[in-house]
Amino acid sequence: MSLFLINPISIKLMRRASLFLLLLFCACALHSQNPDSEKESARQEDDSIRKREFLKQLGNGFLPTRYINIDLRYLLKYNQFEGLRTGLGGETNTRFSEKYRLNSYLVYGFRDARFKFQVGGGFRVHKATNTWINLSYTDDLQETGNSSFITDKRSFSFFEPRLLNIDLFHKHITKAISIEHQFTDHLITETQFATSKIDPTYDYVFNFDGTSFENFDISTAKLALQWSPFSEFETNDGVILERKTGYPRFTLQFTQSFKDVLNGDFNFFKTDFRTIHRFNYNDDVFTEATLTSGLALGNTPLTHLYHAYPNNITKETVLQRFSVAGINSFETMYFNEFFSDRFTTLQIKHFIKPFKISERYRPQLVLISRFAFGDMSNIERHQNIEFNTLSKGYSEAGMELNKLLFGFGLSFAYRYGGYHLPSFADNLALKFTFNVSL
Repeated sequence: MSLFLINPISIKLMRRASLFLLLLFCACALHSQNPDSEKESARQEDDSIRKREFLKQLGNGFLPTRYINIDLRYLLKYNQFEGLRTGLGGETNTRFSEKYRLNSYLVYGFRDARFKFQVGGGFRVHKATNTWINLSYTDDLQETGNSSFITDKRSFSFFEPRLLNIDLFHKHITKAISIEHQFTDHLITETQFATSKIDPTYDYVFNFDGTSFENFDISTAKLALQWSPFSEFETNDGVILERKTGYPRFTLQFTQSFKDVLNGDFNFFKTDFRTIHRFNYNDDVFTEATLTSGLALGNTPLTHLYHAYPNNITKETVLQRFSVAGINSFETMYFNEFFSDRFTTLQIKHFIKPFKISERYRPQLVLISRFAFGDMSNIERHQNIEFNTLSKGYSEAGMELNKLLFGFGLSFAYRYGGYHLPSFADNLALKFTFNVSL
């Protein structure tokens, strides 16, 4: 009787024990497979991260290798003075060293038959604030009237249309030392001291205080601040990286030139400002506004004054002027037409929702308005060159139809207002656009 009572209980316990052992076996089997599964998942995730990093580097103009990132900016360019310009550049990456870096380039212009180069490097003095001290020696050309911000570490695009038609350059041999410092995630600064020997490639004389300068020396100190209050950042291995770009963004730069300091010939002061804001309506529709201004006080040669980003060549017909539109340039403004010692430009672009012709083919219409105001004192100092000022206010309006075929599109712009020209065709610009994103 006792055995009869025990047997059902034993059978029930055996069933439970068998089920438990089966579950335990399955768990062990799954556990034994997890390392390979986790390794495969980790490998795929690592490959995905490497691919994203490679495309990001490529989009910034670098072809990464183990220790050196090849700088794609120097491979192939063209302008009216050098003709074809080709060369090679690069900089060391963190695999080479996290505390030291080297950067240099060597290029050759076939029309002027001259090599240009830069040798530079830097060392990090504080990791948490990303503080670097940099030194460089540069022997190259620079576009007259082009004022750039030293915090814009690099400006890269696969195709730079304005370069094709620029003919007003000056040679410069520049020795510079700079300090980069990141006060907060949102505020970065750079301070630079430099001496430059300037030699215009065109027939230009700067007449100042009874002396005519065909070439000159300039010693400058610069302080630039870039503030991105609405961007989002992340820290990767102790380095602060911008994860998401926020708007508005502000950049401010001060420049002081010193006479009789390291053979400097002139005293002048410049301040440059830029803000970029984007009004987002949804993921595809937004308006972008860029406000830029500059002021130069003192004895400033034309090489260090301002143009207003012109991008139109002086030819008779619209088709002869047919080229490629820039990103933030005035398409109807002729090269070397205007120079200023104080100016302001406003460019507004409204991006309309792309036309969904197919999943891959989505052209986009962009409506554009551009305005420029400026003036110049003591124009008579700048000799052997003729130009206008922007005192009447310059206006143009246009549109772009982008990404029609292989990244190419079409651009149309019309010049109106104070500098409207008598001939209808002279106010018109018809060009290609080129947009590629990685």
